[in-house]
Amino acid sequence: MAPHPIVAERKLEALRHALGKTVLAALEDDSVVEILANPDGRIVLDVQGEGRRDTGVRLAAEARERAIRLIADHVGEPVTRDDPRLSGVLPSGERFQGFLPPVCPQPAFSIRKRPAVIWSLADYVDQRVITPGQRDVLQAAAEARRNILICGGTGSGKTTLANAILAEPAFADDRVILIEDTPELQCSAWDLAPLLTRRHPKVIGVVDLVRDALRMRPDRIVVGEMRDGAAALETLKAWNTGHPGGLSTLHANSAREAVSRLEDLLSEVTARPPRRLVTQAVDLIVHIRRTRRGRSVDDILSLQAEPRGGHSG
Repeated sequence: MAPHPIVAERKLEALRHALGKTVLAALEDDSVVEILANPDGRIVLDVQGEGRRDTGVRLAAEARERAIRLIADHVGEPVTRDDPRLSGVLPSGERFQGFLPPVCPQPAFSIRKRPAVIWSLADYVDQRVITPGQRDVLQAAAEARRNILICGGTGSGKTTLANAILAEPAFADDRVILIEDTPELQCSAWDLAPLLTRRHPKVIGVVDLVRDALRMRPDRIVVGEMRDGAAALETLKAWNTGHPGGLSTLHANSAREAVSRLEDLLSEVTARPPRRLVTQAVDLIVHIRRTRRGRSVDDILSLQAEPRGGHSG
């Protein structure tokens, strides 16, 4: 049963009080991308176009721990000494990651905000993140139902670029299954089924949801991030067996290194990582990085000689 509105409001008020004025103001500021509360209490903001900025404000350890436990209660996941980590979503939709001792000296958390405005590929050209030629390649890949892997480091803008590609008209009339740990991706498709993993009470991972997605008549399967070998293997198998036009992200330092990174992940679950599966399933690798002047797509690597086409049955 859903909690009584009065009870829910009391819990939200307690959470607002624990987070404090600085964090609440940052949540309302569209220029703030991420909010970081460090173990020493320091509140750091990642501001679009500026990078990280120390607010000069410190949040008490008691307030940080209370915020983590209130959010744990909201998402229904226990935080204990045996498992002092929390991944969840705030009531307003932001991604939350929290840590308690003993994995860190004092309570710490980060809040990754969903973008207030979805950039288009045209916006990326205007901001000189991509060139007109790169835009044409990405649009053609989406139209031809090529499988796209976006790679880069932490905070490089992989998810934002993924949203720009998912906003392309090529996705609009397809049935798209979105699989994520936290809801960050948005898509132009009107026939859309977003699925979320969970850790508690029964673990439901990316592997489970990809397998389930195959029974939901998908045209395209989109996975928020390939984090482990099992998820990578299941996603590549799905893309390679009648469900082209997928998209995912991966941590890698270059487009070419993404191939080795995928093989490393696959080696977690297979004795001999099948490079052929990688090169057959992934058509295009896009590398985006963060520079002092902002984001930049510095490489687009094609692994396929011919573009894919057609819809899955």
